[in-house]
Amino acid sequence: MNSTFTKILRLILALGLIVFGLNKFIGFMPMPELPTQAANFMSSLNATGYVLPIVGALEVIIGLLLLFNKAVPFALLLLVPISVNIVLFHLFMDLPDIWGALVIAIINAILIYKHWKLYRPLF
Repeated sequence: MNSTFTKILRLILALGLIVFGLNKFIGFMPMPELPTQAANFMSSLNATGYVLPIVGALEVIIGLLLLFNKAVPFALLLLVPISVNIVLFHLFMDLPDIWGALVIAIINAILIYKHWKLYRPLF
């Protein structure tokens, strides 16, 4: 569970989540040019006033839990619906930029697999 490979993946995932989560609050990275349908969807989420801040806060919290190696199995479970939605967003609305979403989802899946003994009682 604590191999060097697992630690590196955990840190990469943590840093990515913290950066992209903070970006939802601070906006230090410009929004890439999105197809019309995807841009409309993102502007609708932004117009609610609560969806993107909650997702951003969850990403930062999950990233910090992973970074400091606290409650990692719980953090990975919290990340599952977020990573699935990121992949689905890119799959249906922005396919050319799906690679980043796949990286997040694959790293999450690998880390869940590495902690599978802890999840077994759930099934």
